[in-house]
Amino acid sequence: MIFSPEYTLYAKALIGVLAIVNPLGAIPVFLSLCGDREPAECHQIARVSAFSVAVILVIATWAGDAILEFFGIGIPAFRVGGGLLILLMAINMLHARQNHSKQSPEEANEAGNKENIAVVPLAIPLMAGPGAISLVIVDAHQAANLSDRLILSAGIVVVAVAVWAALRLATPIGEKLGITGLNIATRVMGLLLAAIGIQMIALGLVKLLPGLG
Repeated sequence: MIFSPEYTLYAKALIGVLAIVNPLGAIPVFLSLCGDREPAECHQIARVSAFSVAVILVIATWAGDAILEFFGIGIPAFRVGGGLLILLMAINMLHARQNHSKQSPEEANEAGNKENIAVVPLAIPLMAGPGAISLVIVDAHQAANLSDRLILSAGIVVVAVAVWAALRLATPIGEKLGITGLNIATRVMGLLLAAIGIQMIALGLVKLLPGLG
């Protein structure tokens, strides 16, 4: 069965956003920040975090081009910059390390003292951080029409549902997979992101330096 280019684009965008948001990778941070909170409060944090991820990335989908135009940034240069950021994140994920572009040690320490952790730091910058926003803006730029952007937005909602499910079931998932299992999942996502980052850089450089093509 041969899939149309549109379906291939949608699948690639969905997998890319899911990989960079990495709900499974957020589980250890979620569990450590929830600490001694009541289960009902943890479930509320999971809902708000997932909703925030959806809102942030959907806004990036629809407003990304306008933001780049306002700052006078061309999409080829943004591809290279975003690709470099995603590649650096992927390298950290391949080593199962927390990426400081998502959350620095100082931010992590401050987050432990916050009462409301759902939006900051869980949603942003941990899951819907600069890398995810960059990827979504590039994907949205490739969308040919309104219906394509609506489908991309629907894909982001699917990712947000995955975020909610992962955080809602964080305790049993963490117990089942353990640190080793979560690290393996993070490394697999990192491998996918490395390929996406390199492709973004290559496409951007070909546009910026046509001689390379």
